[in-house]
Amino acid sequence: MVSASLDMLEESLVKKLEVMSKIEKENIKQKEILTNPSDDTLNTFDETLDRKGEYIDQLSSLDDGFQTLFDNVKKEIGDHKELYAEQIKRMQGLIHDITDLSASLEVQERRNKKLAEDFFSIQRQDMNHSRSSSAAAFNYYQTMNNFKNIPPQFMDKKN
Repeated sequence: MVSASLDMLEESLVKKLEVMSKIEKENIKQKEILTNPSDDTLNTFDETLDRKGEYIDQLSSLDDGFQTLFDNVKKEIGDHKELYAEQIKRMQGLIHDITDLSASLEVQERRNKKLAEDFFSIQRQDMNHSRSSSAAAFNYYQTMNNFKNIPPQFMDKKN
């Protein structure tokens, strides 16, 4: 019973690593998208965010399942550590890998956040510039149209 539970815990950790690797790939895609913008940048960026959201939901579910299962077998494992030493050691290695990957993901997320802030700041500036250029062009157009209706200023009043 406990051995099977430990196998399930180990499998859960392996799945967590796989999902975190997928998140890492999405972070790399986001970096590429934000550093080399194109016409489809916003759509592609949104798609990566959606996929990452799904992966994060999977991580939460894996964490919840892991914690529930671990709570069930914790006392038995604690009482007989020597029987499960090999499995515990493998799981500790997986947890170490997860911790390392988690730290790496955190750094990537911070970097991507900065890139996204810079990207959207530039987009906002471009929109403001376009808006002011359009307003200036419209004002010029209106002014030029009004010049047609200006009566001559100097008229000869001789008959």
